[in-house]
Amino acid sequence: MSDATRGEICAVACADAFRGNDEILASCFGTAPAIGARLAKMTFEPDLLMTDGICTVVDMPNPVSGEGHEQVVEAWLPFRTVFDHLWNGNRHVIMAASQIDQFGNQNFACIGEHAKPKAQLLGMRGAPGNTISHTTSYWVANQTAKVFVPEVDVVSGVGHDRAAKLPTESTQGHDVRLVISNLAVYDFETPDKRMRLQSIHPGVTVDQVVENTGFELVIDGDVPETRIPTSDELALIREKIDPKGVLGREVPNPE
Repeated sequence: MSDATRGEICAVACADAFRGNDEILASCFGTAPAIGARLAKMTFEPDLLMTDGICTVVDMPNPVSGEGHEQVVEAWLPFRTVFDHLWNGNRHVIMAASQIDQFGNQNFACIGEHAKPKAQLLGMRGAPGNTISHTTSYWVANQTAKVFVPEVDVVSGVGHDRAAKLPTESTQGHDVRLVISNLAVYDFETPDKRMRLQSIHPGVTVDQVVENTGFELVIDGDVPETRIPTSDELALIREKIDPKGVLGREVPNPE
């Protein structure tokens, strides 16, 4: 029986989001996605492009906690060059979401009316350009019905329903692929591109997911459990990627 924590299960789900991506730029918001991208590169996706967070592509970024290591620089990638990858679809980003709806429209700009918000958040950032240009997934560290909402207050990231109304030539790279939360994994593999419950994390029930979702999910029969990390993956996470265990602060283990 695995002793994997909820956070480690989330991190492996984030790693699996990059499966099959091959030689594209991986970008991440949050600890679990950062661990997941490093784990994917160290195991099944060695050709993923990852940066030092400044201006170079490196063979392996520093761990998310613990001592850094000497990095082999593979390419020069100043900020302006990132847009070449972005506009050409050569990127998969896992962004955060303060709100997300059933079609994958995302908000992390503000809460309340845009003209006079109740709370100012990050702003639009690069979400509009990201979502129409390349693959985008989302990470939600604490899923509640206030995050999974019927309608987002402001659209930062463009969802499937809105993208379908835009000219095809402007959305050729649009691919809102997965949403990973502390409770489950979701995709949009439905005829109308509504959010579908793909898997629930071990120890989570479908009822618990529904209770923490503010819209009707697509649920196809018996929902499988999210896979648990292998012993080799756990060793990499605990010994190489996050030896100080900062992931547990982002995703506490349920009591």
